[in-house]
Amino acid sequence: MRFFKTSVGTQIFETRVLFKPINILYGRNYSGKTTLSRIVRALETGIISEKYENPQFEVCIKGLADATQDNLATYGKKIRVFNEDFVKENLRFIVNSDDSITPFAIIGGNATIESEIHKLRDDLGNNEDGEESGFYLELKNAASIASTALQTYHAENNQLEQQLTSKALDRSTGIKYRSERFGDQNYTKAKLTIDIESVLKGSFQPLTDDEVTIKSNLLYERANPDIRAIAKPNLDLYTINTKAKVLVTKSISSSNKIEQLLKDAILNRWVKEGRALHKDKLEQCSFCGNDISEERWKELESHFDEESEKLEKDIEVLIAEIVTIKHNVDTQLQFNKDTFYSKFHSDLERLIVLRNNISDRIKSELNRIMKALESRKNDLLNPNPYIDIIDNSKRLEWCWIIFESFRTQANDYSNSLENEQSEAKKLLRLREVSDFVKIIQFTNVKARIQDLKETSDKESRNKQAIEQKIHQQIAQIEDKERLMNDEEKGALKVNEYLNNFFGHDFLTLQALEEADKKIRFEIVRDGKKAHHLSEGECSLIAFCYFMAKLEDVETKGSKPIIWIDDPISSLDSNHIFFVYSLINAEIIAKEEFEQIFISTHNLDFLKYLKRLPSALNKNKSAYFLISRENENSIIRIMPRYLKEYVTEFNFLFHQIHLCATADADDERRHNLFYNFANNTRKFLEAFLYYKYPNATDQIEKLTKFFGDNRQASAMTDRINNEFSHLEGLFERSMTPIDIPEMKKTAKFILDKIKDKDNEQYEALLLSIGVEIETEQE
Repeated sequence: MRFFKTSVGTQIFETRVLFKPINILYGRNYSGKTTLSRIVRALETGIISEKYENPQFEVCIKGLADATQDNLATYGKKIRVFNEDFVKENLRFIVNSDDSITPFAIIGGNATIESEIHKLRDDLGNNEDGEESGFYLELKNAASIASTALQTYHAENNQLEQQLTSKALDRSTGIKYRSERFGDQNYTKAKLTIDIESVLKGSFQPLTDDEVTIKSNLLYERANPDIRAIAKPNLDLYTINTKAKVLVTKSISSSNKIEQLLKDAILNRWVKEGRALHKDKLEQCSFCGNDISEERWKELESHFDEESEKLEKDIEVLIAEIVTIKHNVDTQLQFNKDTFYSKFHSDLERLIVLRNNISDRIKSELNRIMKALESRKNDLLNPNPYIDIIDNSKRLEWCWIIFESFRTQANDYSNSLENEQSEAKKLLRLREVSDFVKIIQFTNVKARIQDLKETSDKESRNKQAIEQKIHQQIAQIEDKERLMNDEEKGALKVNEYLNNFFGHDFLTLQALEEADKKIRFEIVRDGKKAHHLSEGECSLIAFCYFMAKLEDVETKGSKPIIWIDDPISSLDSNHIFFVYSLINAEIIAKEEFEQIFISTHNLDFLKYLKRLPSALNKNKSAYFLISRENENSIIRIMPRYLKEYVTEFNFLFHQIHLCATADADDERRHNLFYNFANNTRKFLEAFLYYKYPNATDQIEKLTKFFGDNRQASAMTDRINNEFSHLEGLFERSMTPIDIPEMKKTAKFILDKIKDKDNEQYEALLLSIGVEIETEQE
């Protein structure tokens, strides 16, 4: 443990050293000892007195985070502090005789239960890092497996999550930043997950490549103006067919006809044309030069009569009508597919092909009828057979109906274009998602991740099961220990300390059971509840209570940090020794602590503490002085004079020894000789008083001590009287001290002590740290 610069209340503490396992702190009253103990007790209880305004402190304990006023609630070090706050909290009876003493339990003896606890602890095993065994080793292995499984699951899952995030949100390729194609500028990974669920359904069919092209083109469409209607095709092929049939099959009367011409249609046509060229123009035949007789003209007129001419004219008129109809066929149902939206183009192209095919068939039929008419015209006198026309005009009207349907849809489509484009973007997005799912093998990856998660969960449950087994094991141990908890033994332990160490068998602590089976402690004197305890009795009971509580179920075996603040208040010298003995026997000797701090203001108690085992071992023990300087309290290494000498008597002997062995020419040792007179006078007063208690005055004691050596006694008496006082000898202060004389006197004194009582002399040497062999040399 180490204190850093600390401020509590009006005191500021500063530490300049490191603490050891055993630490003795000496300080006068009001130097800050109790305040330090309250800081340490705050680490034990988790709270610090509200009466301190804005306390600040920092304590460093090896292996733990530094403790401050801000993290007391979570500070878990086992610490036990004895100070006046401990007494007030646990022994309220001392302050108020009507109040009680907080009971505590220590573990009672039960061999069977102890054996069961031992077995449970063996099964539980060790939890030290690197030395695990039992259940803790199982837990370590299970935790390692669970951790590996979890890491593997997270690695696979994180990789998939990164792919999903990139597909949804990557600025270059993410769907979010291609909203002009996929239609959602607020696209997220969550939406991608929903789309993936959609494309994985068995009913989902992604767009084909051709459909992708169509949908992509649709995105560039803009609302077109309405497409105007076109006239419905109106071809009356039925009437044409009827007329043609009549004309082609019509019979002409054969009376008065020239037999030869009836048999030869070509000759008949040639004669007819010649008749038209000669009639009323020429009298001779242009071909043979002969005259055309009247009789011949009559024969010709009878042959080419009015009926034949009318038939010919009717045929010519009908042929001209058919020519007009043929022209009209090419003008029927003409439209521009580019005025439609692209989605209609393929249908319209098929309609155009169908329209042209029907038109060609109609014209083909009309041509056939025209040829039949031409053939009859060339052979008016003979009727011809006739094949009815194949009327495709209705099919052309049907094409017009289809066109009108497309036109209506296109005009209506302008109003729904936005919705159509939104739907197209959705379908394109789903196609994109579908491709993405296939590329990353989403289904397989997801299945593998699920397997890894199930494995991780299984190993986690296995780890938790072992943790639960450990908790149950600990609970069983605690239950067994509770069966051994015995509050009465806590009271008996206090009584044991009171009786064995202090001899107080007339004051005892009893454990009394209340109606609710709760235990309370009560101080009893002569079989009755004690009242009006003296301050010394209160101190003894309080400290014995603290010592016994170190063996309660919360502390036993934990090796806590112990802080004991001035436990000898109002105690006499005998009791002070017994407090020391109790600490030595029950704490130090048993080594039931990690670190111990004992503070005192009493020099007698400090003297005893220097006798503790390892008290002189610099690696295990340290001595400190707490001093108050204005508002600052400083913890520093205990001065040598206070640390090394058990009493002032030992210190004075050491000073005489130093004068006897010092180099008289060493100016740095001048203070030894300057103080020699006073030190020698005080040492001899104490030494000679106990050696010659019957002597009347100091000179008589010196004479007895030095015997025949009159020079030694005279020199010593002169130094004691003249060099330790200036009253009446003021002029001596104006002259230098006679160092050789003092060195010689110091040797006289040491030699005489050695001569008269060598055993005491050697003991004095050892008390000041001088080895006897070195002294002899």
